[in-house]
This record gives sequence, C-alpha cells and structure tokens, in this order.
Amino acid sequence: MSRADRTAPERARSPVYGYSYLPVRGDLIDRLAHAWQSRFTLSVSPAATMLAFADWAVHLANAPGKQAELVDKALRKSMRLLVHMASSGLDPDAPPCITPLPADRRFVDADWRAFPFSLYAQSFLLLQQWVHNATTDIPGIARENARIVPFVTRQMLDVLAPSNHPLTNPEVVRAAYANSGMNFVQGARNCLEDAMRLMTGRRPVGLDAFQVGRNVAVTAGQVVFRNELMELIQYAPATGTVHTEPVLIVPAWIMKYYILDLSPENSLVRFLVESGFTVFIISWRNPGTEFRDVGLDDYRRLGPMAALDAIAAICGGRLVHACGYCLGGTLLAVTAAAMARDDDQRLATVTLLAAQTDFTEAGELMLFINESQVAYLEDAMWDAGYLDIDQMAGAFQMLRSNDLIWSRIVRQYLLGERSPVNDLMAWNADGTRLPYRMHSEYMRHLLLDNDLAEGRYRVDGRPVAVTDIRTPIFAVATERDHVAPWRSVYKIHLLSDTAVSFVLTGGGHNAGIATGRNRPDGIFRRTERDADARYVDPDTWLATTPAEPGSWWTAWADWLARHSTNELPASSILGAPERGYPALCPAPGHYVLEP
Repeated sequence: MSRADRTAPERARSPVYGYSYLPVRGDLIDRLAHAWQSRFTLSVSPAATMLAFADWAVHLANAPGKQAELVDKALRKSMRLLVHMASSGLDPDAPPCITPLPADRRFVDADWRAFPFSLYAQSFLLLQQWVHNATTDIPGIARENARIVPFVTRQMLDVLAPSNHPLTNPEVVRAAYANSGMNFVQGARNCLEDAMRLMTGRRPVGLDAFQVGRNVAVTAGQVVFRNELMELIQYAPATGTVHTEPVLIVPAWIMKYYILDLSPENSLVRFLVESGFTVFIISWRNPGTEFRDVGLDDYRRLGPMAALDAIAAICGGRLVHACGYCLGGTLLAVTAAAMARDDDQRLATVTLLAAQTDFTEAGELMLFINESQVAYLEDAMWDAGYLDIDQMAGAFQMLRSNDLIWSRIVRQYLLGERSPVNDLMAWNADGTRLPYRMHSEYMRHLLLDNDLAEGRYRVDGRPVAVTDIRTPIFAVATERDHVAPWRSVYKIHLLSDTAVSFVLTGGGHNAGIATGRNRPDGIFRRTERDADARYVDPDTWLATTPAEPGSWWTAWADWLARHSTNELPASSILGAPERGYPALCPAPGHYVLEP
C-alpha cells in the first residue's frame, strides 16, 4: 500500500466484541508530528542530521590516523596562536597567523587587527579551520553525510563568532562608546518593531516604499490570458518596429514574476521592450490549500504550453523566443524537450537563466535533499497542503547565514542601524507558496532521482530528453550562485546536441540576473559553441574565456536579434479580442497581488 493510500480512513471490526472502530493510524500521527516539528527545525529533518553525525562519529572513531592528524593540527594551531600573541606584544603591526576566506566579510574592520580583538578573531578563525578539518575527509563516510556534517557544524560555530557579540566586536564597542550605549537602546527598539511586524503579518521595515504597480512592476502592459494557475501579461511596445518573434518569459513559481520587472532601471522586461521585442511573461498564482493536488505537469500544461497557445493566436503563429528563469528554466527545458519529441516546432530559441537540467552538482541546496529529508518535508507540506515561503526562506538563509542572518543582527540590533532597502530586497520578501504535490514531484523526480538528465522524466506517459532540443540555447549562470552553481548550469553542454551560447556573469542567483543594464562594474564571460563542437570542461572554459565589461543583457538582446528573422510595425493593440484573447486588465494583473 502506498503512502498516499494509507491516508484514507479504514474501518475495522473487532473479532471479539463485534463493534466497528477506527484503528490507530500511525502514519497520520507521524505526519502531524513532523509537521509540528518542522516549525522549529526550518523544515530540516532532525533524523537526517542525527544520522549524518552518527556516520561521521563512527568513522572518525575508527580512523586513528585521522585522529592523530587532528591532534597534531590542534597543537600546531595553538603554537601559531601563541607565537602571534608574542609577536603582537612586540610589534602591533605583526601580520596575522591566519586570514579569513575571501568571502568572509566579518573581520574587515581595521580594529580587528588591534589587541585584544585580534586575539578573538585569530582564535576563532583557527578553531573554525580545525573544526573544518575534523569534519571533512573522513574515510568511509557516506557522500551526502560528508556534506551535511561540516555545514551544520559551521552553522553552530558561527553562533560563537566574536563578530556576533557586543563585547568582542570592535565596531559595536566603538559605537557604544561614541553613543553612550544608545545604540543598544535603538537596537532593542528595532528588535521590538521587527517582532511586532512579524506577529501582525506586516512587511519588514522599509519595504513599504516599494509597491507592486507603483514603483516596481510598472512596465506598461495588459493581462491577455488567465487560467487557474497563471496570468499571461503582454507588454506594450516602446519602439516603432518590433522583431517578428516575440519573447515568452517563464519565471520560477517559487517567486513572483516582477524580479524581472523591478524598478525601471533594473527591469529586464523594460530593457527587452525598449530593444524592440514583443514581450510576454507568466505571472504565477500564489497557491493555497485548494491547490494541494496540482502537479508539476499541471504547471507545464497550464503554464508555458497554455501561454504558447495564447501567443500563437495573438501573434499569428509566429515562432517564439522562450526564456525560463531558475525553476522556470527547468520547466522550460522539460517543455522544450517534450515539444521536440512531439515535433512541435513553435520555439525559435531557448534561454535558460540560472536554470539547472542536471542536479548531481546542485550545490549546498542538495544538503537538504535525501530520502529522509524529502519524506520529512512531504509531511511538513501535507498538513497545510503547500510549502510556505517562511519554511523555504529559513533554508535559503542558512546557506548564507553570515550575510543574511548574523550580519543583519549585528547591524540592526547591536549597532542600532537600519540597512538601506532596495527593490530586490522588497521583492525577496514577497514570496509565494508551493503546492504539496508539485513540490514533492519536483524534489523526488528532479532533485533526488535526477530523472530529467537521465532520460526518465515522463510527460504524457513517455520520457523526454534534453538532447532532443534542436533550437539554439542561450544559458546564463552567475559566479556566486548557491542555488544553481554555475558549473551545474554549465552541464547544458553535456545534455544538449544544439548550439549553446554560455554566459557567466558576476553576482548571485538573483542579483546576477536582475542586474541593471548600466552597471559600471559589470563584467561577464561568454562563448558560443556550435552543435558539432567538442566539449570543453568548465575549469578550462573559465581559464580561457576572457571577461568582457558591461551587462550580459546587451549580449542577450543582440543574440535574440541575430536569431530573429525581420521586423514588423509595432501595434498598440494588445491581445487579440477577435480570437478570444481580449485585454483583461492592466499589468501587473491580479495574481501578483495575492497575499
């Protein structure tokens, strides 16, 4: 009997007394218990964590050579610290005995090099390095546990970082002296205000300055199609002529679409419109409990496929430049592969923005993906019928806890300062929910089993293969992506048999994609591979591909223009009322405003 089948009540009859009763449903009790637990564990399975540490402890206990190595390292690090202390006493400018990793910004203040704060920082960094040595390279430990243990220990160790405590952080000490301790008073006010806003469901401080339809998501357009899962927005042209092939953008359903239509200077949609393209974008609905049984294929069928049908009617059957971002890119890859299998030739090109088609190297996100974790998360979603944004946000913040959690606590509650808010931060706080069935299928078929890359993912009962896609592909990855690491995105070269233009740009998963066109410090790398070209591994590619100044937006617009046939006079009429696609309401539509 399947897990889903066991949820139906079963009535039994007592052989002794003859009356009917409902037997104890252990699976329901387990699910309710796990759903309750998940509120306190950020939806991370405690069983998976404990099993990982048990695996680590058993193998470390049976590795006397590794133990001896750790003892030797501890003695050496202690000696290095003692020598540094003595050197600092004689010369205040003595070099440190250890330096932070390049991405660690906690100890950049100059006072961290002065006694006693240098002692705090050096001690912590040496301890952090030793703990990393103690939790990595343990012979025999399972691969997934080998990733979990150092990650969890790093999270616990970060709590002890001297930068997080008022008496050991020189910036906080300096602020307290300069303000007679009033920074702590203001920090307490900030903490209380944030707590009140959280309890009352209000947005964090500063985010009210950005309102959808007022100063973000303001590109002019109309909703021209709507179904139960999405609205299709068509944008008004900004040029006298437009390229023949329209652009369809498929955002991830984990986010609201306007990350691609932020403030006018940061709007990719506006940039495309001003570059002479007819642009359509899907605005996903924010699902509630009633969508619990909506599956991943429903998103394909009611999302990009329904949008392509509408665009064919509105634009007269012209080919379409399809673009997918993040999970929307993965969904687009599935859609394009199924269309290629079925000889549906409506796509002119496919663009994948920070989107993975192979999940074997999906970065730190895979820390939360194993059988124990997936089953636990399914139970957490089963109770409500969806995965809430708060549950997802906690996991993503843990991936960058120094930047997203601890630095914020120090800045706002110890220094008493409010960080400036921008449009990207406002969008990031405006999350969406994920239906139970869809997210379960996504985790199991794509993340856990990697069915798409290995040719097992089924659409309409038959497998699809990315290798069937023959339209040119433009793939974009970002250097500091914790969700879709660039080497994972690069695997599109292995999975496809078509021409691939690959771009690596700076920034992270969101900022690297939503970067403005006029960033003075923007750089990117790009190459174009023919369909019959030999494979180049990512490290060689990085070493041999020079960086170019500017924004990848311009390179993409030029690529789209080269793959377009000609230009047509722009029409001010949006939709096609005579074909059953009238303009329903102005952009940004209704679904994006749903809480």
